[in-house]
Parts: sequence; structure tokens; C-alpha cells
Amino acid sequence: MKTIVNAKIVTKSEILEGYYLTFNEKIISISKDIPSNSERVDAKGLYLSAGFIDIHIHGSNGYDVMDATPKALDEISKTILKTGVTSFLATTMTMSSGDIREALLNVQNFKSHNGAKVLGVHLEGPFINALKKGAQNEQYIQKPNIELIEPFMSIVKMITLAPEVDGGDKFVKQMQKDYPDVLLSIGHSNATYSKSKESFSLGISHATHLFNAMNPLHHREPGVVGAVLESDEVSCDIIADMVHIHPSFFQLLYNLKKEQLILITDAMKAGCLCGGVSEIGGQRVFVKNGEARLEDGTLAGSVLKLNEALRNFYEHTNIGLVELVNMVTTIPAKKLGLKIGSLEQGYVADLVLFDESFEIYATYVDGNIVFKR
Repeated sequence: MKTIVNAKIVTKSEILEGYYLTFNEKIISISKDIPSNSERVDAKGLYLSAGFIDIHIHGSNGYDVMDATPKALDEISKTILKTGVTSFLATTMTMSSGDIREALLNVQNFKSHNGAKVLGVHLEGPFINALKKGAQNEQYIQKPNIELIEPFMSIVKMITLAPEVDGGDKFVKQMQKDYPDVLLSIGHSNATYSKSKESFSLGISHATHLFNAMNPLHHREPGVVGAVLESDEVSCDIIADMVHIHPSFFQLLYNLKKEQLILITDAMKAGCLCGGVSEIGGQRVFVKNGEARLEDGTLAGSVLKLNEALRNFYEHTNIGLVELVNMVTTIPAKKLGLKIGSLEQGYVADLVLFDESFEIYATYVDGNIVFKR
């Protein structure tokens, strides 16, 4: 049993000072008392929060989920600890059916060791619109069908799709009927405003990297963005690297979405590495000045770290620290229906210590320290 002292404790509703967090593999208490038999950990004035959750990440440190190897998942999960991430959705790409099945099978069989937890899979494609494919490979786009992924539904937690494509409505209805706990997200979509609203009524309740890989907001055709921004029950995520979205939009998005807004990285295998030539979904990517692009200039994911996303958003808004941290802890946990992402008694002790610049000093998973600066 350990107790963290001298920390500014960031709960889901306030910042506590003069309190202590006691834990083993789970959080035991947050109080002003220290158990006599507890080992003290001096936080030296740092902030303490629940570990960060990234619901959209393809890779890091030279490895990608689509590598479909245990080593790839292990390297990703260990590398992102230094960014404060304690759990994530392994995110796939639009590739061949065989490649997707191999990646899903790899996640299904993976056992994490001293790294961030793999919560399951975020299936980004192949059920998307070729007109808004982004960096997804068009030759592998296919109609939505449950048969491709049905053997792996125990690990599929989120699906990004374009509801306007042939078979989209049928797929959404079937998912709602048979797998209602899977988060359905509109993305890589050219849906009209009315079609987007219709898809929300059928069961889509989230939007993937809002503004990117979808039709733009227009005053005569609000499109996907307009439908998402006015829908109180539909959440969205953004890539706050100041490349995918201009930072002047951060405050507006928060004002409109508040506790329905999530920060993600959409990081590819060049994440946490220096620039150069990389790869995503079988396509060459050139990384320079913090941007990852295909040969034709299309943005290809990002090299963003989640703690950097927090810093970028914080510096360009008037948002409070509590509300900010919720965007990578309690809000994604709630959308996935998981009892994680909060400093509460009985919750797993996934913890992160960081400073006012969001530099990570220590990361704990299940009460064990797995990264220390």
C-alpha cells in the first residue's frame, strides 16, 4: 500500500490540496489521513490525476497496430506511458480484410506487460466514404458488413464509419440491435446535415476527429460538423496539434460541446520519434515540423502526444484544469462505458503525475509505477 503526499489532486470536479491518495492496485481513499503502514510517495507539488485514455491511436515509436504483432502492441503500450496514457484503443486502418482480421486477432490475444492497457479496438474503416478517405487506402474500402468483424466483437469497442454509404443504415441498425455497447462514430464521411441527424437517431453517438475527413461546415449545408455541433447527445473528438484544427477553434468547440469533447492523438508509427520517412496503412508518410503527410500532401494521422494535446488546448482556451483533464479521462471512459478514468475509491489505480506544463513525471498502471522521469 502506498500514499501519494504533497500532490495537487485533480478529481473529476475539483483540485484538492492537503489531501493524500492511498492505493494498491486500486484506489483505497482520498483523505487527510495517512495509514500508518503505508509507503509514502512525495509528489513534490505536482498535479496528480487519473491516467489518460487515448481512444484513437494507430502507433508509436516505429510500430503500428496494423503490424499485427505482439511486439508492436507492446512497444506502443510502453512508449505512450511517458505521455501519461495508461489505456488506449488500438486503432486499425482501411486495409485488406485479411490484414484487418490479423490485427484484430493480435489484439484479442495480446497480454499487456508493464505498459498502457489495450482496452480493445477502434475500427477506423474500412466502412467509409472514398470521397473523404483522408489517408485511408481507397482500394480497400468496402460496404459495411458485420461478417468481417463478428468473430472479434468482444474486443471491438468503437467503429468509425460513413453512414451515408450503401448499407450504412442497415449496419448501424444491426449494431444497435446486437452490439449496443459498441461506440458508433461518424467519420470519413460526406453525409449531409439531414443524413447525419438521421444517423444519430439510429445509433451513431460520436464523431471522429471533427472537421477532418468530412465535409466542411457551410452556411447553406451544415453537413456533418453542423449536425454534431448542435446535437447535445453526440460527442466528438479532435486532434489538438494546431495542424488539424486551428487553435482559434478550441474555445468555440469547448463552449458548444463541453463534457462531450474528447482529445485524441490519432498518432501513427512515427509518434514519439523524430521526423523522416514513415508509413501508415501501407502508404509512405513524410514527417516534418510536427506534421505527417502522404506523398500527395494529405495529412496522415499525427505525431501528437496526448500530454501535448492537453497543453495546446489549455494555452489557447480559458478552460479550467479539471475540465481539461476530464477530456482525456472521465469523458472517454464514460463514452466507452468503462469504470476507469477517475480518482475514486475502488477504481483502478491508473495514475499520472505532471507539472504545470503537462510534462509527465510518473505514470502508474494498476498501482505499479511503470514510468518515471
